[in-house]
Amino acid sequence: MSNNLIYYIMGGAAGAFVLIVIAYVILSKNMQKSEYRKIQKLQQGTKEKKFSTEVLFQKLYLTYIKIPFIKRYALKLRRRLEIVNIDDEYNTRKDTAKILTKALAILVPTVVITIMITSNNYLLMFILLIFEVFMMDTLMDGSVDKIDNKLLKEQIDFFSEIRHAYHEFNMVEEAIYQVSQDDEMDVSRQGEKIYEILISDDPEMGLEKYYDVAPNSFLKEFAGVSYLTKEFGDRKVNGASLYLKNVNNITQEMQLEILKRDKLNYVFQSLSVISIAPVLLLEPLKNWAISNFSFTASWYQGKPGMIVQIIILILTFLSYILVRKLKDNGSTGIDTKSTDNPWQEKLYKKKLVKRIVDLFIPKKGTKEYRKVGQLLKDSASKLKMEWLYINRIMLAIVTCISSIIIFSQLHVIAINYIYTEPTTDYNIIGRII
Repeated sequence: MSNNLIYYIMGGAAGAFVLIVIAYVILSKNMQKSEYRKIQKLQQGTKEKKFSTEVLFQKLYLTYIKIPFIKRYALKLRRRLEIVNIDDEYNTRKDTAKILTKALAILVPTVVITIMITSNNYLLMFILLIFEVFMMDTLMDGSVDKIDNKLLKEQIDFFSEIRHAYHEFNMVEEAIYQVSQDDEMDVSRQGEKIYEILISDDPEMGLEKYYDVAPNSFLKEFAGVSYLTKEFGDRKVNGASLYLKNVNNITQEMQLEILKRDKLNYVFQSLSVISIAPVLLLEPLKNWAISNFSFTASWYQGKPGMIVQIIILILTFLSYILVRKLKDNGSTGIDTKSTDNPWQEKLYKKKLVKRIVDLFIPKKGTKEYRKVGQLLKDSASKLKMEWLYINRIMLAIVTCISSIIIFSQLHVIAINYIYTEPTTDYNIIGRII
C-alpha cells in the first residue's frame, strides 16, 4: 500500500468525522423546531429515561423526508410499508427510517471510499456509483420483502388460531376479534381491520376498500369468505364446516406460496449482484489487456472499443432489470406509485404540451383509439391515453438526445485517435516495465 493511498484514507476518515459532527449540530438544531417539540410534548409522562431507538427512528424519518434525494426513497418505502402496517402511522415511519438508516450506513462509506480510490478514473467511478445505487435499491426491496414474508408466515398461525376460536364461539366476527387481540403478531392489525369491516354498517363497501390495500391475496380471500359466512351463515359439507374448509384451503395455498418464495430466494440468491459483475470487470480487464498485449490499446481507445463498452453497459442494465422482475414474488411491490396527480398529468395541463401531445393521440372513435384503449384495459394499467403518449414522446426525445450525444462523442474519439495515436506497436508479449 503506497503512502499516497494511506494519506487518502486518513483524509477521508477525517472528512467523514467532520461531516458527522456537522450532521449532529444540524440535527440538534432541528430538534428545537416545532415538529420535534410536538413529539417531545407527546412523550411527556411516557418518555423513558434511557436512550430509545423508537424515538430516534421517528426523528430520523422527519429528517429523511426533507432531504431531496433521500425523500424519494423514503416515500417509496412508505407506500410499500403502509400496505403491511395498515392504519399504523407509528410503525410505518419507524420501519421506513430503520430500513433507510441501514441502507445509508452501508452506502455512504462505500461511496466515499469509491470516490477516493477512483478519483483518477471517472468512467470507473461512474460505473461503481451506479452499481452502488442499484445495490441500495435492492437492499431496501429485500428488507420490505422480509417484512412481507414474515407477515405471510404469521398468517399460518393466525388462521390456525381462527379455527380453534371458531370452534369455541361458532361466530366468525368473534373468532377474528379474539385472535386479533395478540399484539405480538403484525397480522393482528389485519385481523382488527377485517373485524371492523364485518361489524360496520356497510361491510360490502368496506370490503371493496380493503381489497385495494390488503398486503396479499390470501387476506383478501379470508376477508371475503368471512363476510359471506357472517352474512349467509355456515353450511355443513360431509359433516364438516364449509368456512373451516375454506380457511384450510387458504392455509394450504399460503404454505405453497412460502415454499415458492423460499425457492426463489435460494435460486436468485446474490444473482442481482452477479448480473452487474460484467460492468465491474470492464476497467480491470481493459487495464490487464493493455498492459499485457499492447496492440489492444488501439482497439480500446478507438471507436469500436467504446461501442462495445456501451453495449455491455446496456446489456448489463437490462439483465439486472430482468433478474429483479423474475425474483419479484408479487407481494407489496405491486404498483405502489401514486396515480392521483403524476408528472404526466401536470405536464399535460400546460397548453403547449397539450397541443403537441394531442397531435399524436388517435382521434376518439377511430380503430387505433379503440385498439390502444383495449390494450390498456387488458393490461390493467392505470395510465390514461394522454399519459401513455406523453411517456412515448418523452422516451423518443430522451433516446434521440442520448443517441446524438453518444455518436458525437464517438466521432470526437475517432478524430482524436487519428490525430494523437502513434503508430500501433504489435508486441504480442506486452511492454517492458
